[in-house]
Amino acid sequence: MTLPMGAPTSVGSLPHADRDAAVDFVLDRTPELPAAPTVPRLEPLEQMIPQAAWGIGGLVIDDDGTISIPEPDLIDPTVPLDDPGLTGAPFATWRLFLDRIAGREDPVKLQLAGPLTLGLTLIQAGLLPDRAFAVAAAAVGQRARDLLDLAERTSPGTPWLVVFDEPGLVGGLRPELELSPDGVIDLLSGALAAVEGRAFTGVHCCGPTDWRLVLQAGPDLVSLPVGADVTPAAGAMASFLERGGWIAWGAVVTNEPLGEHPSRSWRQLSGQWCELVQNACDPVLLRRQALVTPACGLALHDESQTDHVFDITRRLAEKIHDQVMGIRLSVGA
Repeated sequence: MTLPMGAPTSVGSLPHADRDAAVDFVLDRTPELPAAPTVPRLEPLEQMIPQAAWGIGGLVIDDDGTISIPEPDLIDPTVPLDDPGLTGAPFATWRLFLDRIAGREDPVKLQLAGPLTLGLTLIQAGLLPDRAFAVAAAAVGQRARDLLDLAERTSPGTPWLVVFDEPGLVGGLRPELELSPDGVIDLLSGALAAVEGRAFTGVHCCGPTDWRLVLQAGPDLVSLPVGADVTPAAGAMASFLERGGWIAWGAVVTNEPLGEHPSRSWRQLSGQWCELVQNACDPVLLRRQALVTPACGLALHDESQTDHVFDITRRLAEKIHDQVMGIRLSVGA
């Protein structure tokens, strides 16, 4: 599978209160690589964790997305999830999006919660760590397969990029993770293996983490904000790029004023690339195997802010594309 060089895409959640408008937005603004959106402002069950936990037997999900476990002993990782056809409320916008892209032959991005983040949520809800992570691993693997089953039925000729979202990894290994480095790698690699051979795979983390652990799990793509402490892992990133790996750069900030022009975002991205090049990363591969995204989801923004974020993302993508084309022309490609 080949991703579009330098293409803009998104991280998932949008602030729209209308599903058709949300789907129209991503298809119009990121046609090269649209990402299946969610609209948690309209439907709280489309938040990442309720989506991931939906169908786990013995678990209660309230209409606002709150999760509780009345009887932890009833939660069994060997019991398949309910709703394998994704007919429930958490998946309504996904279903609409997949219907709209039926027949597409260019890549599409799908994103869902990763097993570590779901496991941490289950621990907070009352499960012991070993059971929580076993349940999370089984649930995420099945849900990823269910999502691809639905996607392939709806649009059988479409290449898929499936990204597992792991905000629980922010900060790297911490005591509350209740996992060793090998445990983190096993959880992530199990999720990736659930769709291996059917999709290009990725891991997204919205802040600094131990990127070497993420890369050891074997994704085809990593998705990270610019400035997410990636330079210490430059050697691993260099090898990852040389093996054909891709990086989706969250180069457009979503938690502070953005400004009217892309110059600040471009300086920050270029500065990140310079640091990596100084630490052995290939400057051509950094650009050729790059996507650009907002730093995080946009559910907490308003629609005008979201439009501006996507506009800056598009303009950055055009800069990357122009650089890549300039490199190809300079070597006669």
